[in-house]
Amino acid sequence: MIASLRSLGDNTPLHAACAALAAVAFLTVGGCATDPTKGYATVSPYPTRYQSVAAPIFRNQSYMRGFELDLADALVKEIESSTPYKVRSEASADTVLRGTLTSIDLVELSKDPSTGLANEMMVRVRADFEWVDLRTGERIVAKQGVESSALFVPSYPAREPLELGRFAAVQQLARDLVGAMQSKW
Repeated sequence: MIASLRSLGDNTPLHAACAALAAVAFLTVGGCATDPTKGYATVSPYPTRYQSVAAPIFRNQSYMRGFELDLADALVKEIESSTPYKVRSEASADTVLRGTLTSIDLVELSKDPSTGLANEMMVRVRADFEWVDLRTGERIVAKQGVESSALFVPSYPAREPLELGRFAAVQQLARDLVGAMQSKW
């Protein structure tokens, strides 16, 4: 490329533009690394030695039911869409992601002074989980107290149902749990 640019002559504007473009391309490609400790990586952030994950329904220690089913559905979708892994049954998977919903709380953030009813509420979900290699029994990742929350407005005029906050909190928790499956840099 440089030889063909020299044939155009050193004083052409095309020569200067092409030389600048070549320098930028070299620096950009040279700046990428396959070793994530040295900068940006062109490899998957998830461990490549695994191909599949089992995602059984989490236990639920709270009095609010159904969250565990919503989380199971959200985890399957998040794993399938964000990771290189396939979701399988525990009998045929390489790994298992299991856990417990330790608490689910409704937190009142503001109250209407005239009626005393909640204006803004927050759904807060807390979980403990572990990701285990089923071949060796080794824990890949384990965390306690992973928390997500979402706001909803039950009062007039919005009248948002609890399910709106529940859905948002569970989706965020699924993203956080799957994000924790990434390799440690």
